[in-house]
Amino acid sequence: MSEDFAAATEGFRRELLAHCYRMVGSVDDAEDLVQEVYLRAWRGWGTFEGRASVRTWLYRIATNACLSALQHRDRRYLPSGLGAPGEDPHAPLEFAAPGTRWIQPIPADPADIVAERDNLRLALIVSLQHLPPQQRAVLVLREVLAFSASEVAEMLQLSVPAVKSSLQRARAKLAELESDRDKITEPSDARAQELLDAYLAAFENSDAAALEKVLRGDLVLELTPSRTWFAGLRTCLPCLTDYALGSPGEWRMFPTRANGQPAAAAYRRTGEGVHEAYGIAVLTLAEDGIARITVFGDPGLLPVFGFPTEVPAGR
Repeated sequence: MSEDFAAATEGFRRELLAHCYRMVGSVDDAEDLVQEVYLRAWRGWGTFEGRASVRTWLYRIATNACLSALQHRDRRYLPSGLGAPGEDPHAPLEFAAPGTRWIQPIPADPADIVAERDNLRLALIVSLQHLPPQQRAVLVLREVLAFSASEVAEMLQLSVPAVKSSLQRARAKLAELESDRDKITEPSDARAQELLDAYLAAFENSDAAALEKVLRGDLVLELTPSRTWFAGLRTCLPCLTDYALGSPGEWRMFPTRANGQPAAAAYRRTGEGVHEAYGIAVLTLAEDGIARITVFGDPGLLPVFGFPTEVPAGR
């Protein structure tokens, strides 16, 4: 890769990853797409004429790469998108059909947390999955990245009226989805840290009473790769205590950030006393408690978030 190409383009890698992630809902796929974007850009660098900025040019390549990738793929899901909430928290969890494509969380760089807090939130990523790919692209480019209608039209080879119409339909769909969810008042940073610390400690100490104190009555609990999910403390708490909490020391939990939200990197103890990677739990917090727990039971996510695959006994 030529030095001038690297100097001109490398500074956009992190934001292009976030853009591809919003489009496809998977950090793994987004990373692959960013590699493809840079390969395409490198091949085309010699013919880049500078009629648009390098940033705009890269976003055009990235958006069209995402649209191509989405052509023959089903959208990604969380359990709440696959059916009604479970009624019996004591019943075995029902696992999703093979091939179900789950939304994944994405790490949040501490320097980007404030800027990305709203436009990478898990709720937004879920909502974007309900939009056709082209509408999704228009909405992200216009509303999140603030490109002009004419710039978006050129990127997607559409007319300006078509871009405006697509944006209007996308906004209407997101408003419809938002109307189905209660607004949550976010806590202060200090309160958010308090709730996260309490969540981590409750799991590490297997303390059901302490956990209950920080959960809202309307808690929603999602547990991938299960398709089972629960709504309301009446069903969520028994599921957590029966299925998850285990015995003291069974879990090791480390604080992290995902999608601009507080999260936990979770490890579960094996018979040999080693704690092996389990997954990432993303918390949606309100001033009066934890409103949603989305557990991504995928050990492969831990290295993505900068954590090892296991924690040796005694550490």
